[in-house]
Amino acid sequence: MTAATTAIDRDVAAARAGAEPRVLARLASGWALFGEHQFVRGYLLLLPDPVVPHLNALDAAGRVQFLADMVRLGDALLRVTGAVRINYAIFGNLEPALHAHVIPRYADEPEAMRTAQPWAYDWARAARFDAAGCAALAAALRRELEIR
Repeated sequence: MTAATTAIDRDVAAARAGAEPRVLARLASGWALFGEHQFVRGYLLLLPDPVVPHLNALDAAGRVQFLADMVRLGDALLRVTGAVRINYAIFGNLEPALHAHVIPRYADEPEAMRTAQPWAYDWARAARFDAAGCAALAAALRRELEIR
């Protein structure tokens, strides 16, 4: 665990306990979850398990696995959603624990947003994660990830 309890620590603990409804899959490096705010359909997070403070805290093999899992999620999103590209982001400034944002970008996004960074969206107005509403997408992504 990281030095301080973060939202990432809480989400990983809930995922381990089977109590996090946003879980898409358990991957080699951690947990894939749908974002709480679905400002674009299929926005995912990758959380390491165990939680570490940042990418550089992992050993070389751990870094490779985390980044490979991140891209694996992006590949699945491309195949399932028809996204035109995937944006990847790792910050850790607000929540000081490693986590990656995997963000599909679509040709049908509002024109002003197509070239904007994802944080330009109004997250307060974005749809909240809805398990029923994401069920078909989750099932298709799991098939792509070969997780049943």
